[in-house]
Amino acid sequence: MPAPLPPPPGAIRSQTAARPDSTGPRAGGVLKASALVLLSLFPACTETAPFAQVGRPAPPGAPPGTCWDLTIIPARITTVTEQVMVTPPVKSTDGRVLEPAVFASETRQQIETPRHESYFETPCPDKLTPEYISSLQRALSARGYEAGPVTGSMTRATRAAIRAYQAPLGIDSASLSLQAARALGLSAVELPD
Repeated sequence: MPAPLPPPPGAIRSQTAARPDSTGPRAGGVLKASALVLLSLFPACTETAPFAQVGRPAPPGAPPGTCWDLTIIPARITTVTEQVMVTPPVKSTDGRVLEPAVFASETRQQIETPRHESYFETPCPDKLTPEYISSLQRALSARGYEAGPVTGSMTRATRAAIRAYQAPLGIDSASLSLQAARALGLSAVELPD
């Protein structure tokens, strides 16, 4: 029987996880490695934990022991198209146009407002207990923001209500800011000395 031909260049090679003739500890290792590879292909299938982004490194000069999040406002770019004269018109001595001007369209992108990153202080994750989140849901609902049922867990409706509540404060994020938490009466307001 002739030897099998090698796969063509660029072809995807597949291996079976375990062959009936394979024995020993290596067969199980191949299965585990294959399972890990398959699991790493589906990270988008799992929902991120609520407030997973909270507690990022603080901005320079932030007091120690505080928690922060970041809002990124993307740059606003417009496309500008202009007609540019390539060659001017050719005119006779009496002013008549012998050859019209030649124009070309030039398109370029122009940054209207640059990208902007804005840090805001948040309640630290250890403060975001189910009781705290339940109080948050009740406070948002009492102010007319549809936060969904009081569950004590951060739901999509709660995150949408947080975003809507914080928008007038200039914070476009579904992460609860400390400023909003204080305005809702959930976190203590620090008084100046």
